[in-house]
Amino acid sequence: MAGVTPPVAGRRSSLTWLVPLFVAVLVVGLWWAANRNGSGATDGDQGARATATARPSPTAYPSVLGTPDSGLDTVAESRLPREARATLELVRAGGPYPYDQDDKTFQNREGILPEQRRGYYREYTVLTPGSDDRGARRIISGSAGDRYWTDDHYDSFRQIKEGQ
Repeated sequence: MAGVTPPVAGRRSSLTWLVPLFVAVLVVGLWWAANRNGSGATDGDQGARATATARPSPTAYPSVLGTPDSGLDTVAESRLPREARATLELVRAGGPYPYDQDDKTFQNREGILPEQRRGYYREYTVLTPGSDDRGARRIISGSAGDRYWTDDHYDSFRQIKEGQ
């Protein structure tokens, strides 16, 4: 049997642990890619995972201390409808909110607001007189204190200049 090299015992044992290591690295990499800054589900869709995730209060970073400039058109708080100003007060107080859907993650699927990590934006219903449902008006609050107004159900936004 000239020319045939016998198997090396050390090579087989090193391959035995490399395969599971490769699989583990692959699984962790796929999990990380799926859970980083994606457009994922809303709080309601995340089920039990959402309850275990700590998040700052919408008032943790008051917007008067350096609201990030979004580049969007602005609106002075005093120019908002009365109902929107009342919703801002609820947001500042941390609730209670009139709808179960309030204080849930806003995903920014429209891509109009500045891109942020998932969970950065929260949405709040602004009551619409005469409407039989939640209506189209919302305030969106970023965790750094930036706040936005839409009266056309996310087709457009203006950044709120609070205290003005």
